[in-house]
Amino acid sequence: MYVCSCFGITEDQVRRHADGGACTPRQIASACKAGTDCGGCVRRIQALLGRGECPRRDLVEGRTAPAGAPAGAPVTLGGTPGAGLSDAA
Repeated sequence: MYVCSCFGITEDQVRRHADGGACTPRQIASACKAGTDCGGCVRRIQALLGRGECPRRDLVEGRTAPAGAPAGAPVTLGGTPGAGLSDAA
């Protein structure tokens, strides 16, 4: 079924981009242009992506949660965990 009739993007194409790491309508738009013309498909794209955390985003960007951390725990991007910006060298 078509999601974006302006660019002929299907649900399967949106799901493939999501499986590849696109977690937001903006990331889907960057991948295939869906949602960048009339905008009528953006809510459908949001529905296909779902709500909540996007574990694929962490995997694609190379971020990982500490071992044993609960789902949804903050992710450390490098440096010393718990260090504030003023602690940076």
